[in-house]
Amino acid sequence: MTTPDAAYQLAQVNIGRLKAPLDSPQLKDFVDNLDPVNADADAADGFVWRLESDSGNATDVPVLGDEWLIINMSVWRDSGALTAYMYQGRHREMLARRREFFERVQEAMVVLWWVPAGHRPTVAEAEQRLLHLRANGPTPYAFTLRTSFPAQGAEPVPLAVPDDLGCSV
Repeated sequence: MTTPDAAYQLAQVNIGRLKAPLDSPQLKDFVDNLDPVNADADAADGFVWRLESDSGNATDVPVLGDEWLIINMSVWRDSGALTAYMYQGRHREMLARRREFFERVQEAMVVLWWVPAGHRPTVAEAEQRLLHLRANGPTPYAFTLRTSFPAQGAEPVPLAVPDDLGCSV
């Protein structure tokens, strides 16, 4: 779904619970691919912004008060730009390997929402949206790729996500 209203952009956050410490041999491939995957995102059509600390990524940014969780948060022109990036190249390869690096969690770990163009969401805002999704399911306030809403929050808009790669929520 693209938004014809350039007054809005799509924010996304995904959180993962690590299976091991970031400096462990088990997570070496994940850590080694962080910079290249982030560089691909930065250069992708429709990319607007991503959360990063002084390290150049967000692996050391605390989220939900759990030291085993890491956060990825970004803003995109629209869901078409986000999914085009997610399901191709290096990111798709790493996404397909996510079970090597992250625990399988039953609750929602990915949420999307519309923000005014130029707005940079905070971690607190992302946590609030994720907790809202967990409590209420997809709504115009907090939704998923599978059940998305237009920027004005009207009716749900279905989006095809490959079964082997998408969020289960």
